[in-house]
Amino acid sequence: MKETKRNKLIFTFVAWFVASLVFFPILWMFLAGFKTEVEAVAAPRLFFRPTFENYVAVRERADYLKFVRNSLVVSLGSTLLALALAMPAAYAMAFFPTRRTKQLLLWMLSTKMLPPVGALVPIYLICRSLGLLDTRISLLVIYALINLPLVVWMLYTFFSEVPREILEAGRMDGARALHELYYLLLPLSLPGVVSTSLIATIFAWNEAFWSLNLTAANAAPLTAFIASFSSPEGLFWAKLSAASTVAIAPILVFGWLTQRQLVRGLTFGAVK
Repeated sequence: MKETKRNKLIFTFVAWFVASLVFFPILWMFLAGFKTEVEAVAAPRLFFRPTFENYVAVRERADYLKFVRNSLVVSLGSTLLALALAMPAAYAMAFFPTRRTKQLLLWMLSTKMLPPVGALVPIYLICRSLGLLDTRISLLVIYALINLPLVVWMLYTFFSEVPREILEAGRMDGARALHELYYLLLPLSLPGVVSTSLIATIFAWNEAFWSLNLTAANAAPLTAFIASFSSPEGLFWAKLSAASTVAIAPILVFGWLTQRQLVRGLTFGAVK
């Protein structure tokens, strides 16, 4: 009993220590947003006189709500598009597998290892020829395709945990493939679908490479908003911290509000 309690204390301490390491950069960025530029680059201090001049400068420099709208449209739209493409693919791979299904899944996931800069030139030329530069639709499609391998893989894992007998019973009642997918499979694997959607939304929200290279002013999301605070004169750390804080605040709140659904979905099917 004593050993069990001691192990529990050790694991608790390690968990808090790791959580503190992960949270410390966010806390430091938040505090730097309330410092002057001189204090932000000086020796680190936890106690200082806070100022709101950086947040005022951020608000006056650009229309923050426009960047938020762009991020929301692109993130949510790309997630919906990725789900619409991934669900039929995951359904087919989970319930009608072939000898090459596992290899196909590994190949799809391996495309995530491609450096984005390797595909920048052709994608940029395609968007330019179609008149899609600095538009939401271009980012929406690209983000959806970037997240598609991960979404397919996760949905395949969740769908595979659903007993086949349930779908077979539906077929005996006359259900077709589309009915099986939307009326049987989705309700049974809803936690997994929700967690997949949350992860795809977060990844799309945080994507910076394509937004910096394919947008200018009209469709720029919050990642481009942050980058706008670097200049040839150098980095203004205090203002950059303030801009980063207001940019990540929505997704942090979103993640905090949906953490139960996220954890529930990620552990879906772990215990039968």
